[in-house]
Amino acid sequence: MDVSIIIVNFNTKKLTLECIQSIYNANSLYEIEIILVDNNSSDGSVDIIRKIYPKVNVIENRQNVGFSRANNQAILQSKGRYVLLLNSDTIVMEDTLSKIVEFMDKDKQIGAAGCEVLLKNGTLDRACHRGFPTPEASFYYMTGFAKRYPNSPKYNAYHKSYLNMDEVHEIDCLVGAFMMVRREAIDEIGLLDESFFMYGEDIDWCFRIKKAGWKIYYYPHVSIIHYKGASSRKKPFKIVYEFHRAMFLFHKLHFAKRYNFFINLLVYLGISFKLLISGTVNIFRKGY
Repeated sequence: MDVSIIIVNFNTKKLTLECIQSIYNANSLYEIEIILVDNNSSDGSVDIIRKIYPKVNVIENRQNVGFSRANNQAILQSKGRYVLLLNSDTIVMEDTLSKIVEFMDKDKQIGAAGCEVLLKNGTLDRACHRGFPTPEASFYYMTGFAKRYPNSPKYNAYHKSYLNMDEVHEIDCLVGAFMMVRREAIDEIGLLDESFFMYGEDIDWCFRIKKAGWKIYYYPHVSIIHYKGASSRKKPFKIVYEFHRAMFLFHKLHFAKRYNFFINLLVYLGISFKLLISGTVNIFRKGY
């Protein structure tokens, strides 16, 4: 088995069906398996997926166990020499899977690779091309310095837009919407950290992959479409909360010991303030 494609579904029936069909339409040159983990959806996803795509291995949870744990369930059952984390709200282009596998096969030191991730309006989902959120990088990003100086390695250390986005290059962090990981890397560093419920697990995994000495690459010659939720829409408070809790947890796990008490306090206060602002703004957004 070459690639185990893992999709976590939670009430995204239509999008998930389109995602699965795009995989089969890709005509991959490699042997693939699709493992779908359903987090207790109430929209009939499981029944229709089993009916239309009987070859898909469906793991049906009786509760929403979160993104990390659901992916781990599938990873433990997977057989591929590569594991692909793929969001249910994505469309895979025809040659994406084959070319990513071919690229990773050429360099055994590549632990993970990602492709160009495009939003539905055709713009780049910048989350697919990131540096790690150090206190400095986060500060310059949140205060607008990164946007003001997009070509500066110092001020744009988070999204690294100063790099040539049309060329293949090493990167710190990919996005869980599309992340191809080598089996040997997973065996060495372990599964996703289930402390992260639905955000931050991809950054944490990339951090551990690089810390173990593996390379992470951005491969822009192929792409997927990511139908990301519109930012103008109201989100359940749990989503807003988990997004910010992931920031807190990642810093505590990987950076807190590197910085003094004052810096850590500023980071935690900054995250708390951002949660307050985001939560307040979300209240006044229009619903779905």
